[in-house]
Amino acid sequence: MTLLILGGTGTLGRQIVRKALENGFQVRCIVRNKRAANFLKEWGAELVYGDLTLPETLPPSFQGVTAIIDASTTKTTDDNDVLDVDWYGKLIIIELSQYAQIKRFIFLSILNSEKYPYITLMQIKYRIEKLIKSSGIPFTIFKYAGFFQTLINEYAIPILEKKPIFITLESPPISYIDTQDAAFFCIKSLSIKETQNKTFATGSAQAWKSEEIIELCEKLAGQKAQTLTVPVIFFKKLRQITGFFEWSLQVSERLAFVEVINNSSNFTSSINYTYSILDINPKEILDLDFFFQKYFEIILNTLEKINKTKTSII
Repeated sequence: MTLLILGGTGTLGRQIVRKALENGFQVRCIVRNKRAANFLKEWGAELVYGDLTLPETLPPSFQGVTAIIDASTTKTTDDNDVLDVDWYGKLIIIELSQYAQIKRFIFLSILNSEKYPYITLMQIKYRIEKLIKSSGIPFTIFKYAGFFQTLINEYAIPILEKKPIFITLESPPISYIDTQDAAFFCIKSLSIKETQNKTFATGSAQAWKSEEIIELCEKLAGQKAQTLTVPVIFFKKLRQITGFFEWSLQVSERLAFVEVINNSSNFTSSINYTYSILDINPKEILDLDFFFQKYFEIILNTLEKINKTKTSII
């Protein structure tokens, strides 16, 4: 089976590529910059040039492809507009998948995206979900609330650098997941018939509140966090203000998403059904406390070595 992967250089995408190769799949990745994606080639993946904003570059990638995993999405640092990549680009991908008679289309979306139409990315994700479901292509959709890796910049680094962490008065538990486990779910679903034409909420077995994550990081870092508590209404008002100005729309989108993840108990979702269908033991899925334990061990050991080197030089 030849597996086509979009977004293979991303944090989650590269883990999907690795898991696919480990499980014996022939992997082809659509990339804009082959030099930047050379590590995927070294792993054993085939690299094919393609750009979601240039439809004419995409058809060659589909030749001989059996299944596709779409892990691509616009980053805030990308020059391309979210509509060009996550909407118009995906419309072309769906059309090409129909033409190529793809046997399985795995799409990675955001949990509860249908509930927040005022957030562009979430609205687009939900619309693409609906299009895939009505396309006639056999599909599997995984919806995530967040990944362990994103929590490093949000909590761990600010604590280590003694910078403030913004939290809200309302902090619902959120079921995050490690990107390696998320990739494992995707690849395993390809071999399970019962996952076809189904949508799965995906996360780790334990949900965490912001203050619980901060407390964990404080314990592992050996120092207190500087927290600034802000009412959710502040984010709502600021989003409304920034939404009036074209130059600050991106800021508005970020604030809206902060509002969502900090003010919605809907993000805590039972994934027992997902584990059951995929025949996964929840105990085999990495826990956030173990993830952070390993992270802080590596960081603190590195900092200790650097300090010893500086002392010896002096």
